[in-house]
Amino acid sequence: MTRHEKKYCPRCNRSFECKAGSISQCQCNDIRLTAAERERIGLLYNDCLCIDCLHELQLQFKMPAKD
Repeated sequence: MTRHEKKYCPRCNRSFECKAGSISQCQCNDIRLTAAERERIGLLYNDCLCIDCLHELQLQFKMPAKD
């Protein structure tokens, strides 16, 4: 039986269920991140993020930098 883990998002502290043992059912399977986006997120955070934070970071990365 696949075990799911309750986690807290390190960015917003919201709880969510990580389904890494059944990745096709995990919330993170609903977002398509580029390799560059995954790398940037990995540099900022050491653990899984909730789907809302993943979407927010993806949008931030697409926004042009302000000088």
